[in-house]
Amino acid sequence: MAEMSSTTDLRGYLRTLDAETLIELLHAQAGRDPELRRALELKAGTQGGDVAEAHRLLDTAAVGGSFEYAAKVGSVLDTLQRLLDAGSRADLAPLARRTVDDISRVLEQIDDYSGVVYDELERAVDLYARACVAHPPDVNGLADWILRIEFGDRDWPEIELADFAQALGDKGIARIKSTVDKMIADGVDDHRLATAERLREDIAEISGDVDALVAILSAKPPRLDISLKIVRVLRGAGRHAEAIAHAAKALAHDKGPSRAPVVDELAGAYQEAGQADEALTLRRTEFDRKPSHAAYLALREAAIERGQWPSQKRAALSLLRERADEDAAVADELVRVLLTEERPDEAWRVSTRYGGSLELRLELAEQREQDHPVEVIPVYKIHVDELIAHKDPFSYREAAKQLRKLRTLHKRADSAEEFSSYLAELVETHKRKTRLLAEVRNARIALPKVVRA
Repeated sequence: MAEMSSTTDLRGYLRTLDAETLIELLHAQAGRDPELRRALELKAGTQGGDVAEAHRLLDTAAVGGSFEYAAKVGSVLDTLQRLLDAGSRADLAPLARRTVDDISRVLEQIDDYSGVVYDELERAVDLYARACVAHPPDVNGLADWILRIEFGDRDWPEIELADFAQALGDKGIARIKSTVDKMIADGVDDHRLATAERLREDIAEISGDVDALVAILSAKPPRLDISLKIVRVLRGAGRHAEAIAHAAKALAHDKGPSRAPVVDELAGAYQEAGQADEALTLRRTEFDRKPSHAAYLALREAAIERGQWPSQKRAALSLLRERADEDAAVADELVRVLLTEERPDEAWRVSTRYGGSLELRLELAEQREQDHPVEVIPVYKIHVDELIAHKDPFSYREAAKQLRKLRTLHKRADSAEEFSSYLAELVETHKRKTRLLAEVRNARIALPKVVRA
């Protein structure tokens, strides 16, 4: 009787609590009691049933081979992703965390030579981050888990700290920062030091500490990609003068092809600082240094804004024509520019004169074949030869398609007999390529009688 009275008293007390307090109490207990958690998930309806089924799959996921395990755990991750995408109100973080831990455990037991299980681990970590944002767990526990993973000995994918930032909040980020700062100050092995420095950079970026982030990046060995990030950070903070100075310095020391993104950032910084003339000068200098279709478009945009495009356009086209005589690659760029300017006839003449890439010549041929079949026939014949040289079934099939096009073009050009002679010579040259001949027949092209025999 005493036990019944105690239960009755407890229920009476529980009835005095508001719903939010009851939810927190039950949720906390479910976190400690897996059976209670699963029972509650089952009662939650379809989504709860999906979560329970996902737990069951993990319970029964035998290690076996990597592909079999990856398929089973992939089903769990599919469920997680579907529920997260649907905006489920269920707390999916425990299931996501369990999946991450299970995959990590399995990776220590199998030879994942194909990388399929490791790929699922990366996916699981991404989904865990999403689940944590939807239902933040204890921030200290989450911060400690991230630190344990990052500085552990296991072969783990790098944690994208920004993905967990919202769940961690200022308190969790500060906890990670404290450990990272201590490791850097105390001195650790090279691997852990590199991890700590990466996390310190991530923390500065997440927290919006521009000065700290620029200082961290500036301390690294000079590389164009690092300079690019510094310039973007400074521009994002509205510090245009600093962005301009840093970008200009980086470009002065790097003349390689990878400088284009920094040039774009510098031009953008000039525009934001109200220095449109400097932006135009930069674009002109870059075009003169290495004339290309992309540089031409950038120059055009800057020149139009300053009302100087007609004169800049004449000079740019003149330079492209001059350089085309020296470099076939520039001739291709000139052709692309002429197409942009809707001057297809001139583009074709340039392509015919300088040759250039077959890909671009085919693009031009497709535009001209309707009105100028005779002109484009040689281009398609070159393409047929190139396809046959690949010696694979797909290329043979494409060659047969091009032969059908050539037959049509010759008919329209009143030169059907020329196509017959061309085909006979081609078949004689490649008569041992039975797969090619089969594809030609499949394309409904009649082969010369000597070959049929």
